[in-house]
Formats: sequence, structure tokens, C-alpha cells
Amino acid sequence: MGTQLAAKAKDAFLDDDFQLAIDLYAQAIAFNADDADLYADRSQARLKLGYFTEAVADANKAIELDASMAKAYLRKGIACIKLGEYRNAKVSLEKGASLAQNDSRFTKLIEECDQHIAEEANDPAESLTPDASPTTTTASTACELSDAAIGTLEEAKKAFDMSHTMNTISPVRPKYRLEYYQKPEEVVVTIFAKGIPANNVAVEFGEQILSITIYVPGEDAYHFQPRLFGKIVPEKC
Repeated sequence: MGTQLAAKAKDAFLDDDFQLAIDLYAQAIAFNADDADLYADRSQARLKLGYFTEAVADANKAIELDASMAKAYLRKGIACIKLGEYRNAKVSLEKGASLAQNDSRFTKLIEECDQHIAEEANDPAESLTPDASPTTTTASTACELSDAAIGTLEEAKKAFDMSHTMNTISPVRPKYRLEYYQKPEEVVVTIFAKGIPANNVAVEFGEQILSITIYVPGEDAYHFQPRLFGKIVPEKC
């Protein structure tokens, strides 16, 4: 059954029905959660629809299951580029290139990363506040979470994006990009808050709570506190 679903997912992808492909891959994964190809292929479908954070998560899962899968590194690299994470993209692409040395796509994408990284280095420093960092400030925590917790973070991100899209009555608030990605033994959660000094950011966590608060002068405080169903290991955060 899982094989048939995977075949139908590939057909849907070839027919440019990417959402159907994603749904079918999810069903196939339910039958075989250890198939790295399913995650890598779903990552590609998510790329087509612009679900870049989710594409990174799928690529990371594929890499966790099969660290020699070049296409997983390729898709992760592409998704990271779309998210503006050029250094992370380059690391992934270089690993993939070492596994597929005759694939010119890696070379071209690495060159693109180098160009973006150089442009970032040449950008004038922003000075929104005296203590602000000239580059993007991140509020992040890396903790060991279960797969259920990872899914919760994905839902929280979607809810966060929807709330900002639909909210047309409240005062304009800064929009921070939320990202998470999975490593073999941890999940990294990052909120990109440009020009915010570190002392304006509060990060708290316990076994089943992650709370991030960003204070902006003249604005309501930004709060991120997803509901987690998996336990955090505070000693490793």
C-alpha cells in the first residue's frame, strides 16, 4: 500500500498537482516512516508550493535516515536559499556536492550562496538602536524534542503567519520570520528579529514549555509560546 501511494504521489507531482503529491506522500510515510526517499520527495513538492521551512524539515528527516542521500542536501540547500539562510544552504550544498561530484547544480547553487554572502558582508551596518547588532539578531534555542513537538512547532508557525495576515485592525507590529530545523539529536528554533539588542529578548524553557518574548520600544511585546507535546531536555539546551 505504501509503495502504491508513493507511486501515485510521483504521478501527481509530474502532473503539477503538488498539494496532492504532498498529501499522498504523507499517507505513504504513515506506512513507512523510515523511508528517506519519501521525505526527500515530499520536500521537493513542498519547494514547488513555497513551503520552504517545511521543505527543510523534510530534507533534514531524509538526511537523518540516510546521510548519503545527495538529493536531500540539494533540496535543503535550495529551501535555505529561499529562506535567505545562505550560509546554512552552502553547508548543505557542499555536503551534497561531495556525494554527487558530477552534478553541476551543486556548483551553481554554491556560487549563488557565495554571491549572497558577499553582498551581506558589504551591506552597511544598521543602527536602529545603540546596542543593536549590525546583522540579523536571532533568538534561538536548540533542544531535544519528540516528533510530536516538531509537528506542533510547524502548526504554531502556520498559526503565527495566519494571525499576521488576517489582523488588519490592530496596530502594525514587526513581523519576525520563524524557522525551525531538525538535526539528528535536536531541533533548532530561530526567530529572526533584525536590529533588536540581546537584552530585549527573553528566552525561557522547561520540560514542556518554550517561551520567547521580544520587547520593542513603542510596540506591544512579541510572544512566542507554542504548545509542546514532547518533553524538552533543559540540560542540553
